Amino acid sequence: MRLISVLFTLLAIAACKPRDTSQAKPNDNPPPSAQVAAEQKPVTAKTDVKSSLLRINSTQQSWNVWQPWEKSPPRKRRALAAVVGPQQVLTTAELVTDATYLEFESCDGTKFSPAKVIAADYEANLALLGPASDTAGAELFATLTPFEISKPATIGTPLSIVQIEENGVALETTGSLQSVDLISNFLQGNNFLTYRVKASMQDAAGSYSLPVLRDGKLAGVLFSYNAKDQLCDVASTDIITRFLQEAADGNYTGFPSLGISIARTEDPSFRQWLKLPDNAGGIYIQTVRKKMAADLAGVKKGDVLLAVDGSPMDRRGYYDHPTYGKLLWGHLIRGTKSVGDTVTLSILRDGKPVEIKAVLSREPDESKLIPNHLFDKAPNFLVKGGLLFQELSRPLLEGFGDDWKTRAPLNLLDALENPEKYEESMDRVVLLTGVIPTPATVGYESLRNLIVTKVNGKPIKNLQGLIAAFDDNAPAIHSITFDEENLTINLDEEMSSAVDSQLLKRGLNRLSRAE
Repeated sequence: MRLISVLFTLLAIAACKPRDTSQAKPNDNPPPSAQVAAEQKPVTAKTDVKSSLLRINSTQQSWNVWQPWEKSPPRKRRALAAVVGPQQVLTTAELVTDATYLEFESCDGTKFSPAKVIAADYEANLALLGPASDTAGAELFATLTPFEISKPATIGTPLSIVQIEENGVALETTGSLQSVDLISNFLQGNNFLTYRVKASMQDAAGSYSLPVLRDGKLAGVLFSYNAKDQLCDVASTDIITRFLQEAADGNYTGFPSLGISIARTEDPSFRQWLKLPDNAGGIYIQTVRKKMAADLAGVKKGDVLLAVDGSPMDRRGYYDHPTYGKLLWGHLIRGTKSVGDTVTLSILRDGKPVEIKAVLSREPDESKLIPNHLFDKAPNFLVKGGLLFQELSRPLLEGFGDDWKTRAPLNLLDALENPEKYEESMDRVVLLTGVIPTPATVGYESLRNLIVTKVNGKPIKNLQGLIAAFDDNAPAIHSITFDEENLTINLDEEMSSAVDSQLLKRGLNRLSRAE
């Protein structure tokens, strides 16, 4: 068993423990009761509120980012969720990630039904669930009434956050809508319209997410609660409305994207170089994602985006929304449009105005060079003679700790920030992430986090290609070339095959996965 023990020990030392990316939830560090303002103390909810609520019990088990052949220990989460349609319940996508079991529970704890995911959007952090069993679902939902969706709130609007105590009593905590902004609530870099609500909550049968009401109608879903500042982040009415509309036909495609990254144009010298008049706003287009909406429409790096569908934006990218006031321009795309819609882009190119029509699309995460998540998927990997190869992903980078943006290797961060440098030659970035000290890897023990470019002279586009390069007409000595200064190492085929056989005999359940 020594070889397997060394494997686990080395990989644990070689890499940092993956961090928990979830934000503080309603039951995390609840404020002392003395801090609860008198006017905001939870009060007993109307008796009919519970007729539109269900609890959701979730068992989740993700894959171990540094030992990808095995799963991490399971964990359980619980949420209070709103019924929004016939046998349909709205909650957060974070609750259903890597779920091995989902279950509905009545508010009084007497009825249960297995649940399934109808639609999930990890970018917007919303999920729509239904019963897995028609019979049990019909019985559970027979006495439940879906919430109506409220109109969008305005600053200062009172909103009520609903909780259920263990004894079944429903509580409502009233807060006020303090601000509205585009915020990433789950996956970084995916900003959606979010309500920030000021409210003092208490721990009442702690729940992972909670419904938010306005005059008895559903106004949002609570993502997180900051006990220190007494601020709640809530999915806005606009976003949950669009999500439910898109999921209504059972063929959910997600929120659209233009496929650009931008920079502000506040610097006077920069504006002069762009030939921007003093009275003009606009944002500079830094990158254009290949085969995305902007690229297919003819938008170019260096263009200045002045307006979307006639809504002009300022130098920081804000436009005037009729309900919320100043909002970032992204809401014009992700919060008001659907995949397949056409938008008119007002562009300044070389000092001259240009109008471009773009058909909005959505880039599936699985098609990206470096995926933002690996939810509900087993990670690809290969163990060859003691060398561990994996595909680069954001979860792997986040495995370097909370400050991964400074701790992760520079070559991997460069691939994340500048994917265009690698997209021509790779579908995925394949790495050597660790080395087990075996007879086949003597002298290579310190190598890790190196980008593989070739194996036996064959360019490597993804992990499937890596496995094929080792297997096809396997030579006596494999050559592996890395991006870093064209470093090449050699691996003895006979010796590595013997090591692989021992790994399987001593407990490793598989040597590779390429799906």
